[in-house]
Amino acid sequence: MADGGLSIGRVAQRTGLSVHTLRLYERAGLVAGEVRRDKSGRRVYSAWDVEWLANCVKFRASGMPLTTISRLAQLVREGSGNEAERLTLLRAHQRYITEQLTQLHDCLELINAKVASYEQHLAAGASGDPWQQQPRHAPTEHPRQLR
Repeated sequence: MADGGLSIGRVAQRTGLSVHTLRLYERAGLVAGEVRRDKSGRRVYSAWDVEWLANCVKFRASGMPLTTISRLAQLVREGSGNEAERLTLLRAHQRYITEQLTQLHDCLELINAKVASYEQHLAAGASGDPWQQQPRHAPTEHPRQLR
């Protein structure tokens, strides 16, 4: 575009978001800046808009709800003076991600243990499923003595 802005198609290419999603994000208030329009009424995005949208992609990938992104975008649009509220939103999501990472780490440990077990099992040429529970033998019972 002649004024240095980017078309919605170019922004879609750069962010990985579809044109439809970009329009939805704008309607939902997820874009932190005001999306300008050219003389023909087409959207014109700035480099800052693209950077913000790239952040939104990461926020969504991390599980941040659209309502939280929208609130964060609103705070950014309002300008300085609300940084404490922005920080509160980000810290809450940071805690959520930390909890998710802890759970994923536990899951990874289980998967790693299973992979190692199967690798050892196959390397030893063993047959059968190493994780299938083997039937236990009943303990030997001693006949009760009558008194």
